Amino acid sequence: MKEQIEQLRETFLAEIQTVGNVQELESLRVKYLGRRGQLQGFFKQLGQVDPKERPGIGKLLNELKSLFETSIAERASQFRRTETREKIDLTLPGRKPPLARKHPLTQVLEEIKSIFLSLGFSIADGPEVETDYYNFEALNIPRWHPARDMQDTLYITEDVLLRTHTSPVQIRVMESQPPPVRIIAPGRVYRRDTPDASHSPFFHQVEGLCVDKGVSFADLKAVIAEFARRMFGEDIQVRFRPSFFPFTEPSLEYDFNCVFCRGKGCRVCKQTGWMEISGAGMVDPNVFTAVGYDPEVYSGYAFGMGVDRIAMLKFAIDDIRLFFENDLRFLSQF
Repeated sequence: MKEQIEQLRETFLAEIQTVGNVQELESLRVKYLGRRGQLQGFFKQLGQVDPKERPGIGKLLNELKSLFETSIAERASQFRRTETREKIDLTLPGRKPPLARKHPLTQVLEEIKSIFLSLGFSIADGPEVETDYYNFEALNIPRWHPARDMQDTLYITEDVLLRTHTSPVQIRVMESQPPPVRIIAPGRVYRRDTPDASHSPFFHQVEGLCVDKGVSFADLKAVIAEFARRMFGEDIQVRFRPSFFPFTEPSLEYDFNCVFCRGKGCRVCKQTGWMEISGAGMVDPNVFTAVGYDPEVYSGYAFGMGVDRIAMLKFAIDDIRLFFENDLRFLSQF
């Protein structure tokens, strides 16, 4: 039987060299390795072999099976490489791999940071999971205050929640250092809003804080006006309106004239010529007292803005949800 196995081996090696394509190779595989193939016939005869010689014969058959499988796999690989080379047209120009781009919100946030860094502000960061004290109490918003109604959401425990604004960073910075303070606090914030064209349960915010001796309302107006000009152009106008926020006094809301119609009135600004941006004001003395600053010595201003809102204006985008859908057809435009 050993002579028969050796003869089968030599016959297989000779035949595989004559195989010219994948179809012939498959026929050869079935002939030698199929359920009714020649190698299977030898395995069936193994029970008739002398028990003393059976282990040696079995080993030879297993080695032959391994040879068949390896040889067929190598031959198939050769056919695949040849087929691939035949399909490649080396005269065609190469294809450049796509280059990654920064998300439009990242681009706008970096521009905002650059503007305020050039105005003398530094960048501060804080946790997104915040305590009730830093998110509300230290900002002059006690539990009974109605100003909580729009933000008193997304609690993890009774005293821990996802921050609803980046103002807690201002408190943490003031607790950690004496005046002067001049920082912006960018980051994600969370509110229980139903997603639509202008609302999202999470968005990006930048809040600013300046505290020193002799800081006035005029300083606040000058900083916001300068930011508007650098972000949207020299002809942009800023409007300030009285408002109320628990952590500032006096408080205001500020608008930019519409970047689409430049104040003439259009569908986007509802024919008013103005677009609401966010709120600002002089820091309330109660906030200074909470962090250990003397409100008789120091004064300061605070302001905020939504990065997503700024990006929508800058890129003329009418639906905030587009920023978060990860649609490359949209993102590749920026």
